[in-house]
Amino acid sequence: MEVDRLIDWDAPWLAALRALQPLLRGGHWRCALSDAARERRIVSGHGVPIAFVGPDAAASVPYELFIARTGKVPTRENLHDLFNALIWLVYPVAKAALNARQAAEIERDGVRPTRGAARDAATLIDESAVLLVCRDEEVVASLREHHWQRLLIAWRERWGRDIVALPFGHALLEKLAGPFKAITACVVPLLATADPDAAAAAFIGRPDLAPPLLPHLPVLGIPGWCAENADPHFYDDPRVFRPPRATLCHSGPDASACRDPALRSG
Repeated sequence: MEVDRLIDWDAPWLAALRALQPLLRGGHWRCALSDAARERRIVSGHGVPIAFVGPDAAASVPYELFIARTGKVPTRENLHDLFNALIWLVYPVAKAALNARQAAEIERDGVRPTRGAARDAATLIDESAVLLVCRDEEVVASLREHHWQRLLIAWRERWGRDIVALPFGHALLEKLAGPFKAITACVVPLLATADPDAAAAAFIGRPDLAPPLLPHLPVLGIPGWCAENADPHFYDDPRVFRPPRATLCHSGPDASACRDPALRSG
């Protein structure tokens, strides 16, 4: 598979996918990925066994609905679809939950010019998410409020130990094949869990799923993901590491509108 040569398998964000590299060697890589899915008993959002097939399989059926009903995942020979397939193998419960959520929305509302809040959030997670596993809500609050100095410098030693970033979005991984400082992920916050796959699936199933629940993180600021961020001045770039949210909101009677709904009490 030619596109495999574009991937730096030693990159820190590929740690969870690295063991799957041998599946991409040779001309029958879709079969190898499908065999791995079958061995792991991976199923679609409708419980149908997953297989990776050629890109034209879905025809006129909406992509997520086709996968849910048939289990067949149309997969082109490019980085975008390749990473999608690998994420299916690593996080099958969360991917099935996303597929079920998207398919249910399509079955109920059809394909509309604009998606509702739940489908918007599901699409963001599928394409661009990092699962952030941490032990306390203060980490998530610091992320939501853009307290980068605390989160990424003062707490630097906590990353990889009790703050763990797990790349999930396949478009995010595609961008990281040619990394640049401004690459930003949406974050699925998961408080202290032994099984991030199941926890992410539960998050995706929330009845209030919507984009405001997903804070954003410039991923090359994650300690260990970029040699340059060992220098604290790396974060002195307000175009990428935007100022704390409090400085972006005015102090008048409507200031509460700037707050993330997920942080509001009552």
